[in-house]
Amino acid sequence: MRTSIDVHISEVGPRDGLQSVSATMPTADKCRWIDALAAAGLREIEVGSFVPAKLLPQMADVAAVVRHALTLPGLRVMALVPNRRGAEAALTAGVHKLTLPVSASEAHSLANVRKTSAQMVEELRSVVALRNEVAPGVPVEVGLSTAFGCTLQGAVAEDDVIRLALACVEVGVDEVGLSDTTGMAHPAQVRRLFTRLRAALGEHAGAAHMHNTRGLGLANCLAAYDVGVRSFDSSLGGLGGCPYAPGASGNVVTEDLVFMFEAMGVSTGIDLQQLFAAREPLKAGLPGEPVYGMTPEAGLPRGWLA
Repeated sequence: MRTSIDVHISEVGPRDGLQSVSATMPTADKCRWIDALAAAGLREIEVGSFVPAKLLPQMADVAAVVRHALTLPGLRVMALVPNRRGAEAALTAGVHKLTLPVSASEAHSLANVRKTSAQMVEELRSVVALRNEVAPGVPVEVGLSTAFGCTLQGAVAEDDVIRLALACVEVGVDEVGLSDTTGMAHPAQVRRLFTRLRAALGEHAGAAHMHNTRGLGLANCLAAYDVGVRSFDSSLGGLGGCPYAPGASGNVVTEDLVFMFEAMGVSTGIDLQQLFAAREPLKAGLPGEPVYGMTPEAGLPRGWLA
């Protein structure tokens, strides 16, 4: 494993993955899983979401999980918040980074957060004002959901995606990335839309969050990399999807993403053998839940030195 890091990989399994399965992983198992992910070299982990427990009981213990994650040296602890109330709770808990979901599809936005996209931009304005007041060092990130298409609405106009991204930056968000929430993206579309995003937002253009619903997750990550993206979300074992987007399954598998980049000579700072080992606390905490990944199944090539 090389010491320099060429791409940043943010692990979203403890939030995106766990909220998408019916079972609830016990808090102790979540903490063991996060420990193993950090030991593998992941430097940013989305450890949960601050949402009402009645809506997502899988996240009811998020404050306790954050407290534990904050004890791990060198780890940036990130949490998703849907609104100002969630942001208040997350900042009180001490998270290092906030991420908010803003959907480019009106239908998905209403299903996911019960607000229009424009209303979510106003919610962002309130969250940024809160951040500026109580925790000015905490970045606020937006992942534009359904940026590549929506199972509820259908096609999403690229001009709408760029306009919404600009609106998010105008209210003070630090980064805006693009999410293929429903797994509808293809590489040509990814290159085109991320090229436009980077041209429009400059340093505020953020991560690629791809799903593998149709088997194109890694291809889409590579397409994003080819046009300059250097930050990627993924989930150990491919856990996750979106409970409010029918048919949305399977985040990009962290193990496969790391292998792809390392095999290319692009350093992630992550140890693959330790990453494979991090699957064990995941399996122990969610017995019987399917986990995916071609690289863990095949093993590393003979003579692997990364």
